[in-house]
Amino acid sequence: MDDTHQASNLPSPPVRPTLDPKGRHTVLRDRVQSALLALPGYFTFESPISGINAADLFNLNTLLGAGIEVEVVRTLNRLREIWDPDDEWLGYRFERSNQAFPDVRLVRRDMGKPDIALGIELKGWFLFAKEGVPSLRYQVTPGACSSHDMVCVVPWHLSNAVAGEARVVEPWIESARYAAEWRDYWWEHIREVKDASHSRAIHHPPNASPYPTKAEHVLAVPDYDGGNNYGRLPRCRPLMDDFLERTRLHEVLGIPVDAWFSFLKLNSDTASAEDIIAQLQRQLKRRDRKIAPDKADRLLAKLDELVGLL
Repeated sequence: MDDTHQASNLPSPPVRPTLDPKGRHTVLRDRVQSALLALPGYFTFESPISGINAADLFNLNTLLGAGIEVEVVRTLNRLREIWDPDDEWLGYRFERSNQAFPDVRLVRRDMGKPDIALGIELKGWFLFAKEGVPSLRYQVTPGACSSHDMVCVVPWHLSNAVAGEARVVEPWIESARYAAEWRDYWWEHIREVKDASHSRAIHHPPNASPYPTKAEHVLAVPDYDGGNNYGRLPRCRPLMDDFLERTRLHEVLGIPVDAWFSFLKLNSDTASAEDIIAQLQRQLKRRDRKIAPDKADRLLAKLDELVGLL
């Protein structure tokens, strides 16, 4: 990224907030991040799902997304021994409100006015959702982000791919302020547009500050957004690129997520089982040349069985 910017006339890109490594809130932030990274080993969602048609599986996030996010918050509160091992934050607990920014806050409420230690803007991502990337729309102005706040995307899938209990994968965690600043930098200076006559300007609400009330306006608004794409962080490359690539390689029942996604997308159309297998074979040969031949054969065999089931 640095070489690209040095070779151009672009202004310097944003940098992550400088935090005091020994600061109380910095230590808390680092420990909360460790707890988030530990989610796959502790998360439980005891509501098994079954009987969903392959064509309807893409919409599962609409049905379960909010419940997944609620359970992530519950899990964080159960992981207090990770983020508060020395009982320095007694009385604080994570609370979720989908009408506030950030929508998860570490709060203490027994001191009159609520005391907020830090916040997390949380988004679940069903790995087989039709978009193929998180549907996160992140439009908050940087001024509304505390230097210790985070934005977090938690990928999830069903334990048996098309049925079973929800399982989470290692999340993406970034500074909330940096993510907002990079989004704007990408929008104004990097994004390719078909019509250069449209303004790239972004309007930010004045006097925005961290932990706004529900009534306070903290969303940034672009001057022109014909495609309604402002705030889609996966497009603000390379912000999430490494995370997306790593997550697509995650295996569910021994099959990479991107292979499952391709299969389900094919199966949601009107193609026959034979057409689906033939297409998957072509995709495996073209995209997964690093996969050993015997493993590729096993993947196709499992997918062939699944075609019959679905």
